Amino acid sequence: MWTNLPNLLTLSRIAVIPLLVATFYFHGPWASYAACVLFTAAAITDWLDGHVARRQNQQSELGRCLDPIADKLLVAAALFMLVAFQRVDDATVIAACVILCREILVSGLREYLAGLRVGVPVSRLAKWKTGIQMTAIGFLLVGEAGPNFLPVVAIGTVGLWCAAALTLVTGYDYLHAGLRHLQPEAGTDGKPPGRSPAPGSAR
Repeated sequence: MWTNLPNLLTLSRIAVIPLLVATFYFHGPWASYAACVLFTAAAITDWLDGHVARRQNQQSELGRCLDPIADKLLVAAALFMLVAFQRVDDATVIAACVILCREILVSGLREYLAGLRVGVPVSRLAKWKTGIQMTAIGFLLVGEAGPNFLPVVAIGTVGLWCAAALTLVTGYDYLHAGLRHLQPEAGTDGKPPGRSPAPGSAR
């Protein structure tokens, strides 16, 4: 199970994180481009592992568990390092915070609903959010090392804010869908189930 191709692709996304972090401690344009290449390659495996798993019928519980974990670790590490090395402005730190808080919210909600055997499918808007988010982070990783004719930092900043806005929308969608399963089911009399009163107790 660990050695099938989809799971290896997912594990590679986790394995690349230390290399991505290490690039921030080197100076020169090559380090920024190396960070972008590593991040982009890892982001591509996010699509590729699911595609291969479906095509080769190699879907597994391990893959379903590892895939969202790998995604969130990769994004969190990249955003954390960009903020720590002041590669984003102070206002854009808010966008990064919104994105990370949403990821934690959705992860917690999915874990709870999984215990109820309730699946929360990924919406089309959430996929757009992920694509914009990954592209924006890639631009920000290149940063000032980008070509002079292209406003690389500005593109990355606008993209991250767009992703943060979509994050709020999709986060609300997931929360609204999950809350339906958190409401107590009504009893036969239309009232929520509760503890029966003890004999002779006052009402």
